[in-house]
Amino acid sequence: MLNYVWLGLIVIALIVAAVNGNMADVGKEAVNMSKTAVDISIGLIGIMALWLGVMRIAEEAGLIKLLARIIRPITSRLFPDVPSEHPAMGAMIMNIAANWLGLGNAATPLGIKAMEELQTLNPQKDTATNAMVLFLTLNTASITLIPATMIGVRVATGSQDPFGIIFTTIFASATATVVGVITAILLGKLPMFKNSDPMYAPSQQSTETE
Repeated sequence: MLNYVWLGLIVIALIVAAVNGNMADVGKEAVNMSKTAVDISIGLIGIMALWLGVMRIAEEAGLIKLLARIIRPITSRLFPDVPSEHPAMGAMIMNIAANWLGLGNAATPLGIKAMEELQTLNPQKDTATNAMVLFLTLNTASITLIPATMIGVRVATGSQDPFGIIFTTIFASATATVVGVITAILLGKLPMFKNSDPMYAPSQQSTETE
């Protein structure tokens, strides 16, 4: 679907340029922006290598595990239907902690593992449970403590204050996370989504049996 969106934007731009007689300018800017994109990408290599190295040191030093211990009481309340000692809980906690630190490479396999473990608790294999939806919300709208990629882009483009977005990024990502979690929880309480609750199906079956 996203490919069609991009194609639509390109077609609209070309049509507008043709109508206004600016096709030459559009072609020129397309070439210039392609060169700029390459320059930014090359400039990001060193910056991202530095940040990933720092984050790797933090990971080896146990910072992720420390964050995981801090997050555990919160996740236990957010996911009451997932046993605290279940492998899914540990994978979710580690994924969230890695995302907080901007360690996307470490967070991705943990997220996949968490989803696989949550699926083992799912009585309806073709439907996502409320816990799976909530975890996906946390994973997508994750709090970002260190926006390493954006800092790198700002450095590569000559920003005078590349670190000036840290506090605004934390605020924006925290707000998105809170809104996403509240929305997921409220929607999960609606009757039409009740069958997504892993604890719902067994109780329903027992009722029907009686």
